[in-house]
Amino acid sequence: MEHLLQYSPIIIVVVMYLIQQRIVVTPEQLEKKHREILEDVENRFASLSTVKDLKEQVSDMKEKIDRIYECIIAVK
Repeated sequence: MEHLLQYSPIIIVVVMYLIQQRIVVTPEQLEKKHREILEDVENRFASLSTVKDLKEQVSDMKEKIDRIYECIIAVK
């Protein structure tokens, strides 16, 4: 215990420096940053279900274009 009391001023200075430089964060700050990251990701990227739906639509369009092309070729 005496060693701890001897080094306590140094420990306090180090802890204050870490807090001041934002090296150590509180759970509240971490939660806030997490929400910000989730919002950025939601705004920048498409969800997996949206991408799958778009792929299906492109595939359907391709099939329809192929049918139209075949009909045009058959008429000639």
